[in-house]
Amino acid sequence: MDKNADQQHPTVAVSTDYAHGQLARAFVTALSHPDAATRSRAEGRLDRWRAALAGMKDGSLQIGTRTPVAGLPAWVTPEVLHGGFASGRACAEGTLQPYEAEACRAAGIPADRAELFAHSLTEAGLARLWELLDGGRYRVTVPEEAALLTVAWLVRAGEQDAALELVTVLAPFAARLRFTPPIGDGPSPEADAVHRQTVADTVAALERRGPNHAVETQREALTVWLPFSDELLAHWLETAGSDGRVLRHVPDPGWHQRGAELLLRYRTLAAANRLCGKHRSPRQNLGVLRAALELTVAGEELTPRMTGLLRLAAESMVRRRGLPGSERHTALRRTQAAQAALPSHSALAQLLVARLAELPQDDGLADPAHVLAPTGPAEAQNGGIPVGTAFPAELRKPVLAATSAPVEALISLGLVPSAEVLAELAPQLASAAQADAYPDRAIGALAAAHHRAFAGRRSLLLLDYARQVRAEELPWVRAVEAHRSTGGRELEVLRRLGGLAVNAFPGTILPNPLVSELAALARRAGTGTPFVEELAADIFMGSFTPKYLAAAKIATDLLEGTLYERYFGIDYPAVRAMPLDEPDRGRRAVTSAGFSALCGQRAGRAASSWSVAGNGTVIEQAQILTTHNLATLVGPVGATPADGWDTLALGAFATTARLAARAERLPYPMATIKNAAFAWRQMIFHLSLCTPQARTAVLDKLMADHPTRLAPAMAGLALVASGGEFEHDGTAGDGTSRRLLGWTVGPHWLLSRP
Repeated sequence: MDKNADQQHPTVAVSTDYAHGQLARAFVTALSHPDAATRSRAEGRLDRWRAALAGMKDGSLQIGTRTPVAGLPAWVTPEVLHGGFASGRACAEGTLQPYEAEACRAAGIPADRAELFAHSLTEAGLARLWELLDGGRYRVTVPEEAALLTVAWLVRAGEQDAALELVTVLAPFAARLRFTPPIGDGPSPEADAVHRQTVADTVAALERRGPNHAVETQREALTVWLPFSDELLAHWLETAGSDGRVLRHVPDPGWHQRGAELLLRYRTLAAANRLCGKHRSPRQNLGVLRAALELTVAGEELTPRMTGLLRLAAESMVRRRGLPGSERHTALRRTQAAQAALPSHSALAQLLVARLAELPQDDGLADPAHVLAPTGPAEAQNGGIPVGTAFPAELRKPVLAATSAPVEALISLGLVPSAEVLAELAPQLASAAQADAYPDRAIGALAAAHHRAFAGRRSLLLLDYARQVRAEELPWVRAVEAHRSTGGRELEVLRRLGGLAVNAFPGTILPNPLVSELAALARRAGTGTPFVEELAADIFMGSFTPKYLAAAKIATDLLEGTLYERYFGIDYPAVRAMPLDEPDRGRRAVTSAGFSALCGQRAGRAASSWSVAGNGTVIEQAQILTTHNLATLVGPVGATPADGWDTLALGAFATTARLAARAERLPYPMATIKNAAFAWRQMIFHLSLCTPQARTAVLDKLMADHPTRLAPAMAGLALVASGGEFEHDGTAGDGTSRRLLGWTVGPHWLLSRP
């Protein structure tokens, strides 16, 4: 479910059904999941959903507003559950954090958040904050933690009035929210590098890796039970005759005593080694040898059946491995012993943890190859791991995930596999521009840290076309806005990030967090460039805000007269003629009535109808008209293809084909079909910007080699490319040529038999 405000309608009411469903899922997981850590996390979600439902019932929570928690202003970061529901708590509240308790102890004040707030405004407290500002040894995990550092900077900058005004805003929440930052282990890196996770995240991932049960079971079998089975077999072979068959002659007088000692050692081994269970099975060779020895040592006579099983087990073991002590048997056991001596993944993980513990924990890894180097002599001596041991792929993966490098390098290394991951890294890219926007290095570094923290603020479910809280609305950001210079690096970062979005993941929708970051960069750069989010069909009521029309006008300027216009049957002159500002009773309109009506008309949806599928068809038409930000990135932003539009078109087609094939195998395929149609739409966009020669070459290639499932869509594309047109229902000719769209009311033709 998307929570962006542009999709809401004043008549929509938030039902508790979704919250009850999430509560039920958390309850089942907490009750039945086999993993204890997963059960514990589910119990936490269970408590939060209970609190959310209780707040909705007693009125202390108003889901759908910018201030859902009673008593907390919009600038406070709320704890947001899945689906955009506020839990009733703020992210910056809760018990005193260890770093806060330590700060109170160092200051000689009671361990109380309000006391720490008051102390921070004293001469000694401000001096401590100035030290943090200048050294950069702090972290901002939630936006509120930047507030008192901002106060301290304002005081030092001579902005006492602004500092006092900010303190006045913060003071009512001093006992509830933390306004001081955690201490970091070093200043934030200033290089043009980003990372998916920190060293601390990697350490936590490695520490969660316990011993692999299957591997340790095999190790026990190799080191304990195979050697013991050899001893037991050798003991029985003492009774063998010249033909090699056991029980052919009477053993020497000490044979029974040695057998009793073997059985006693078996019981000791079984008590200490519980992973492998084969030795207990009466059907296994070791179980047969042991059971026969138990009877013999006890003075009982073996039955004919047991005698046969014993001889069969012994002969089988000798035939498979050779006689104990023979060259073949010895070579096999030597190989198995070497295999068992290999260090466990758990031990290697702990070695990596020890290496990582020596590095700054709050940043990424500039040199992961050094951390992943084979073990050295000192480690072998201290940890018992052989020199030169290499780390397996499953341990290398979490370390490489912390690689700190330019985002382009991470993409080339395969460490940014999707647009969603790129969206996670976007705030780190944008934070550099934030730092450069302030002439003072200290406040610039704080602004960058704050930007990264604010990017983690989860979107609320909003009604009445309300807008998510923006960073510039936070009081500590407003307080230093006058010190921010214009014309910084925002446009450069916007072009870089937009180029990555266009080039790296053809055929993939831009995720809403990435769209939000692009929009924020455009806003701070002063370009006014519109970026539009993907809307949720289940709570959409048929209207779009004016920025959707603005984005459609940009697409008109770029695509009028192209294959894109003809394929989707767009009346670009009509779009160009629509007024951007449509006054509503003398006020600026919240929605664009003309654009909303056009999308409904193109979708063939009656104004009074409502269904999720019907909503989806309207939203898809808005995406077609706006190109879902591609035209904006290519036009005003200036993103260009690294390897040509034809390469992007082929990449988008490959994504379409992969998703269409996957949809056939899924019980609920419609979401996948929607994404396949989105990839197809991007392919049409890229083809429209190709040179005529390149477009012809791509079409020839696709016509010669495409999945049968996509044949109707390919026929429709060929028809339009040669000058033909679709009928109103998206078919042409005898119905064998079809326009590929994602949403449909009723069965989708892509799921019908070819």
